[in-house]
Amino acid sequence: MKLKRTLLLIFFLIAGTVAGALIASLCLEIPALSWLGFSRTVGFNPSSPMMLDLSVVKFSFGFSVSISVAQVLTIGLCIFLYNLVIRRRK
Repeated sequence: MKLKRTLLLIFFLIAGTVAGALIASLCLEIPALSWLGFSRTVGFNPSSPMMLDLSVVKFSFGFSVSISVAQVLTIGLCIFLYNLVIRRRK
């Protein structure tokens, strides 16, 4: 039962992230809604990742996340919807 709840939460979070990215890209063209597309990138720069050179093997590590206002709003909405779904299933 707990696995189903976890998978449902992951589904809602992914759906919120994808929907938010779509909304953000669509709203960039509309002047009144362009604030929904405002985003920031956090992480290690993927163009110059951290390198670990062991002379035989080289590892490069890079990580970045870009999140927009629309994604924050849709993720919040999806968490609210998840809570509604969980309460109704009990």
